[in-house]
Amino acid sequence: MNIIAFNGSPRKEWNTATLLKSALEGAASVGAEGELVHLYDLNFKGCASCFACKRKGGKGYGRCGLQDDLTPFLRKIETADAILLGSPVYLGAASGEMRSFIERLVFPFYTYTDPPESLFPGKARVGIIYDFGAPEAMAVQRGWDRSITEAGAFIQRIIGPVETQLVYDTFQFDDYSKYVTTRFDPAQKAARRRDVFPQDCRKAFELGVRLVKQ
Repeated sequence: MNIIAFNGSPRKEWNTATLLKSALEGAASVGAEGELVHLYDLNFKGCASCFACKRKGGKGYGRCGLQDDLTPFLRKIETADAILLGSPVYLGAASGEMRSFIERLVFPFYTYTDPPESLFPGKARVGIIYDFGAPEAMAVQRGWDRSITEAGAFIQRIIGPVETQLVYDTFQFDDYSKYVTTRFDPAQKAARRRDVFPQDCRKAFELGVRLVKQ
């Protein structure tokens, strides 16, 4: 059993990465071998609209035609038993790196037929973790909680069953006094980091367990 996780945050030791590591620990606790990939370390772009993956009789039919740092990981995904995606929420959406990754992940396997079919050679289970700096009430009011999960519908149709975890009101800085952040209460943020974020990590751990055991 193998599971591969992709960190869509530029930070390797903060909220998203910590949650993904917790999920990988959960997967490892039930026997899975895991790998964590930091997307910001890779030199790649989103879909280039070359349509090589759709060309009749083409050697690359059903495969992304771009060759870059992401290519070997797209090949690994084809044989993975489970996939983890994690991203902070920027301006109500996944990070640019994560969005570009999802384009490259899904589109080559998505056919322009009626109805659309999946060319994905396996059937991997997928866990997606999004973390918001905003409180839950704000995210819900503005519809971010719904819009951020829309990509999951495509992933589920093409790759396999998806389970999503949303984490709210995360801690953005070590020291709020160094930044202009008057809309946030530093004491409240610190308390939530201390009391609630460990619970979020535990939920991520349990998500990792479920991805392997289901």
